[in-house]
Amino acid sequence: MKSAAILLLAAAQAMAQSTTPDLLAHVDHLVYATPDLDRGVAEIERLTGVRASPGGSHPGLGTRNALLALGPNVYLEIIAPDPAQPKPAEPRRFGLDTLRAPRLVTWAAKGTDLARLQADAVRNGIPLGKVAPASRRRPDGVELKWHSTSSVAMPEDGIVPFFIDWGDSPHPSHSAPGGATLVALRAEHPDAANVQRMLEKLGLPLAVTRGAAPALIATIDGKRGRVELR
Repeated sequence: MKSAAILLLAAAQAMAQSTTPDLLAHVDHLVYATPDLDRGVAEIERLTGVRASPGGSHPGLGTRNALLALGPNVYLEIIAPDPAQPKPAEPRRFGLDTLRAPRLVTWAAKGTDLARLQADAVRNGIPLGKVAPASRRRPDGVELKWHSTSSVAMPEDGIVPFFIDWGDSPHPSHSAPGGATLVALRAEHPDAANVQRMLEKLGLPLAVTRGAAPALIATIDGKRGRVELR
């Protein structure tokens, strides 16, 4: 039984690794949600040896973030409630109002012509949500602006990503601390076949295997070696 389990694990890892080069070209950023930003930053620093830098607040959404680069044009966003903002009328994104412990909740894929992409997704039964503009100001005063499909929708518990287009804004990874690299991304879900179908319709080669609960798993090389973040 132990040998069979090892073979199954090896097969799953091989499947994830076989899609990694193509997949990583699609990844814009990973979203690590935490009830408290300082706590989330400390946990990521403990795992990777890299301390994320403040990213800024999201006006009207009741959140703020910190970032670290995971390679060229890809980064990890650590996001938490912003105590300097009043509680928004709508629930905060990523389940932050009820979150009890930090976890990797979803990811953002690079996209262009988001209106067309969203319409195609809806026709294929994938609820990406509406495309909307957003912005935040970095601590150095630079304002970042982007468009994205809804980050509230979180189809299939966040394993199906939202899409983001930074337009003319500098990519956040360019000003975030380096020292860590995303080397693989995979997922688990009780209905793996259906989730895989959705991802294939979106042109995303993320490997999904059957698991007891939905989970997004990132493999990251950092200053303290290779770690798995989920």
